[in-house]
Amino acid sequence: MSTARIIAVGADHAGYLLKDQLAQAARDVGWTVIDCGTNGPASVDYPDFAHAVSDRIEAGDAKLGLLVCGTGIGMALAANRHPAVRCAQVRDATETRLARQHNNANIIALGARLTGDAVALDCLTIFLTTDYEGGRHDRRLAKLNPPT
Repeated sequence: MSTARIIAVGADHAGYLLKDQLAQAARDVGWTVIDCGTNGPASVDYPDFAHAVSDRIEAGDAKLGLLVCGTGIGMALAANRHPAVRCAQVRDATETRLARQHNNANIIALGARLTGDAVALDCLTIFLTTDYEGGRHDRRLAKLNPPT
């Protein structure tokens, strides 16, 4: 199966409601959603879900990923430990568009306690529909991972 329209989603207890809302919005526009949890208010550790989504990206099971915690910071930090991941913590439409166009972000992290539902939906829509520009950005992206 092609991963062209598959998104992996994950959240901690602070972000699961927004994650569920955004996952449904992705389904509504034809994306297949891999839900990596969590699915309730019980306290959990955000890195577990950031790694689960990142693993799906690295394995080629999903093209894009979405992470939601209280601020988006912890999720982005954990996800970016994975060499194949370019996770951008975003707060608005402009950051999301530029993260895709210039940084080829393959995961976005949102803060459920900081980002309203309408803005989060705008971010998701832009994330799913914006392409990487390539060109001058390619050499910069190549420098993100240390030489082997």
